[in-house]
Amino acid sequence: MTQTARLRRNSSRALLAAGLVASLALATGCAKSEDDKSSSDQGSSSSQKDSAGGQEVASPDGGPTCDISAYGGKKLDLKNATVGFSQSEKEANPFRIAETASLKAEAKSRGVKLLTANAQSQFSKQISDVQDLIAKGADLLVIAPLNSDGWEPVLRSAGAKHIPIVTVDRKINATACKDYVSFIGSDFVEQGKRAADQMIESTGGKGTVAILLGAAGNNVTTERTKGFEDRIKEKAPDLKIVFKQTGEFAREKGQQVTEQLIQSKPDIDGIYAENDEMGLGAVNALKSAGKKAGDVKIVTVDGTRNAVQGIVDGWISGVIESNPRFGPLAFQTLDSFTKGDKVGQNIVIKDSAYTEDNAKSDIGKAF
Repeated sequence: MTQTARLRRNSSRALLAAGLVASLALATGCAKSEDDKSSSDQGSSSSQKDSAGGQEVASPDGGPTCDISAYGGKKLDLKNATVGFSQSEKEANPFRIAETASLKAEAKSRGVKLLTANAQSQFSKQISDVQDLIAKGADLLVIAPLNSDGWEPVLRSAGAKHIPIVTVDRKINATACKDYVSFIGSDFVEQGKRAADQMIESTGGKGTVAILLGAAGNNVTTERTKGFEDRIKEKAPDLKIVFKQTGEFAREKGQQVTEQLIQSKPDIDGIYAENDEMGLGAVNALKSAGKKAGDVKIVTVDGTRNAVQGIVDGWISGVIESNPRFGPLAFQTLDSFTKGDKVGQNIVIKDSAYTEDNAKSDIGKAF
């Protein structure tokens, strides 16, 4: 081989090696970015934002705290622990799909063993599910409760073994830092108030409004209703709430209830649906009844992609976000707690909103 040929071959090898190094560096950088998004500030209970899930803690340094010395138990390394996650409802609802996916993704990114169970919207099954997770060796529990009451059997079983419990999305009626460590979720009263503000703006503060209530027996329904009713009474006394019936947080039920509503009150001006699925059911009912987009102002809570698209299409006036991507914040809280750090007993997240002004541009943020 001539010297010129050798030089060409060596030059080609050098270029190939440089390209590989650059590719590896780029891949490493991307992987690090993804890791940073899902588990930034691990070990700090007051991280203000999870970039991957978009969850932002409203008051990271405020409110009562809990630590392992107050709760009982011993420190452990989260990486060597088994976490049990109990989902409450069938994963037909986009909120539940996103919630479970977030927990699974965060466990995988941290290399933590995760056991999961789904109660299929049956409370008795959820109680037995959690007891089964304990029997299978769960060291820590994350629970999305179906109901707020009736958790005594689980609390006794977990308490006997000093198993830390974090609840997400809904609260249980028990004592923080005694029966469970922390609740992570939204300010549901505030969500109701913001939904009322949107309804007042959409209707001009006059007319009649119906409420599609969520499922009975949990704090979300109670508090979203209270916030809405209190704000309407305060700011728009000429906007009358003339109908309330549960749609059980389900699209089919929301459609059925709205069909009944249209028959009894065909001139209703607005519908407040306490989640997106019921709101989308209401849209279906209105379409079937020959109503046009915008004839009835609809405001919902959650932030699903279909509901935000409903704003773009003119059927929904506004959507108050309730962010379901609890994985990073839940694991961060457990990590901090098991290291012996203080964590908030009531970790409230900030929620955004979708309106006609931002629905089209921000639909990519929806779940």
